Amino acid sequence: MSLPDLGPLWLTVQLSAVTTALLLLLGTPLAWWLAFTRSRLKSSIEAITALPLVLPPTVLGFYLLVFLSPNAALGGLWVDITGSALTFSFTGLVVASVIYSLPFTVQPLQAAFETLGRGPLEAAAMLRASPLDAFFTVASPLALRGYLTATVLTFAHTMGEFGVVLMVGGNIPGETRVISIAIYEHVETINYADAHLLSAILLIFSFLVLLLVYAVNRRFPIHAGGQR
Repeated sequence: MSLPDLGPLWLTVQLSAVTTALLLLLGTPLAWWLAFTRSRLKSSIEAITALPLVLPPTVLGFYLLVFLSPNAALGGLWVDITGSALTFSFTGLVVASVIYSLPFTVQPLQAAFETLGRGPLEAAAMLRASPLDAFFTVASPLALRGYLTATVLTFAHTMGEFGVVLMVGGNIPGETRVISIAIYEHVETINYADAHLLSAILLIFSFLVLLLVYAVNRRFPIHAGGQR
């Protein structure tokens, strides 16, 4: 059996890596705010953050396609700045993936920060540590389990995207054809051998991801208020 085109696999890995890095940067302040805020907006923001978990991917993909199209405000502004459209491009896939995978980053981080509590931060403040210093030297190391879980889940979830990717990116070889789209195309053309191989790669990867998450959770037990 000959090897199938592994270009979609490499493109999927790139998309997952970029999405995960962006979400760790953007999701950390959001998760921190959700963990400690007493704002009345908390429930609304939590619901918006969790929407990708319950919305059918095609519904979310449709709205993203409309929102990112050159005729929309953001899509038109992007065309004016870069000269190219967000839709049916790798950049558009990244934007869509960041939104689609948002809860897989924010929720583990929020849970980790809530478990941490305010005690270690107040102790750091009494030692005259600035809020930023306390976050990087106290909160982040104690929330390592949350970061590892968020990283693994976000990367794996982005690897398996289909509906949103198809709606926003289409199926352009070398540009937007990720592994899930390639599998769908192989099935459509009755090329089950290549579909089997690519599906097996995703299956094994997903199993290893879950194995890693459970191992991490066992290796780094929850710290409540800074205590083991």
